[in-house]
Amino acid sequence: MLLLALLVAFAGVARAAERPPNVVLIFSDDQGTVDLNIYGAKDLDTPNLDRLARRGVRFSQFYVGAPVCSPSRAALLTGKFPHRAGVPGNVGVGKRGMPPEQITIAEMLKTKGYRTALVGKWHLGYAIKDGPSDQGFDSFYGHKRGCIDNYSHFFYWKGPNNHDLWRDAQEIWEDGVHFSDLMVREAKEFISANKDQPFFLYLPFNIPHYPLQGKPKWRERYKDLPSPRKHYAALVSTLDEQTGQVLDWIDHLGLRDNTLIIFLSDHGHSTEERTMFGGGSAGPYRGAKFSLFEGGIRVPAIAALPGVIPENEVRDQFAVSADILPTIAELTGAELPRDKIDGMSLVNVLKDSNAPATHDRFFWQLGKQWAVRDGEWKLIVNANDTDRSKVTGADRIFLANLGQDIAERTNLASENPAIVKRLTSLHEQWAVEVGAAVD
Repeated sequence: MLLLALLVAFAGVARAAERPPNVVLIFSDDQGTVDLNIYGAKDLDTPNLDRLARRGVRFSQFYVGAPVCSPSRAALLTGKFPHRAGVPGNVGVGKRGMPPEQITIAEMLKTKGYRTALVGKWHLGYAIKDGPSDQGFDSFYGHKRGCIDNYSHFFYWKGPNNHDLWRDAQEIWEDGVHFSDLMVREAKEFISANKDQPFFLYLPFNIPHYPLQGKPKWRERYKDLPSPRKHYAALVSTLDEQTGQVLDWIDHLGLRDNTLIIFLSDHGHSTEERTMFGGGSAGPYRGAKFSLFEGGIRVPAIAALPGVIPENEVRDQFAVSADILPTIAELTGAELPRDKIDGMSLVNVLKDSNAPATHDRFFWQLGKQWAVRDGEWKLIVNANDTDRSKVTGADRIFLANLGQDIAERTNLASENPAIVKRLTSLHEQWAVEVGAAVD
């Protein structure tokens, strides 16, 4: 009997070892570049995300595909430039969402036998055939539009106000409960129900995006900070606490050693009227949400997987959110989508601080504002600083050398016309390839 028990136990261990890792992808909303304690914030309490960073690798030079919500989410989920993914700008009322023929991380992992769920903010389409269930998610709990009141769950951007809380295709009502609490409940239930098989949980929080409705304990904690920082800080710590509950649940179920956890923000902090014109921080970086200066597209990013990704290390290599899909593919053994993607696997970078960066150059475009980064050179045309200073005159064509000027304060365009011309040509070639407008 003892031998039989040992054989059964060994077989169970062997099956667990063969099982590909679970994947939990956490996406915060409008979080500033340095707005975690471990990224340099001195006035925030973020122990859970700091703990996650110490369990894995954190990036110092990580970028998203766009400085606004919808195209950034499309780049993350498809591994493509937003234009190639069919989402060049925010998906608003009356606009078509991400085309259903796009292949997402969820669809990729379903071919590997994963159960998939989205809990949180979608913002990639509201109409039938534009929702999460059409893009590979077995279950969806959350809101489809860009922002909601956390307690009434109404989308309030412009009238008429619309209630926006859904379970799959069914509208549901849970008045008076903070949306982040609902997210944690749903995330824990999904993890528990699927703990014995590989699962993918996409957890796109709607915070610290406005409205700035932090949980009461955190409002009290930050009451002495100036406004609007105190309101924003309460939401960041709410985000951290709720993330910590999910991480603790994974540990409670004994899943930590076989769960890949990735955290990043969708873009920089907001300076819009609805967020009291600020509250977040890009630290030394210029710009914020809607801007292609560093503060709009450079974000905190963390990845952890015990035994595969080293612990408590920093990676300084340039990397982008489009790299997440091929990274997950390599770590899970899933087959990459057959259509063209723009991301490249970060597995070598995660394992080795001396590995080469995945990209030598990258491209961004939002409306008429566009940028090219090639090595340390970065060119922004129709530049827009949404945080610190208005861009006027000749500075609308802004060339920076990030190796010498990370704050993007010195415009080198007039001194380097050949570099401006070369980067402009690269942008034009890219724009034709991905179907972006060329001005």
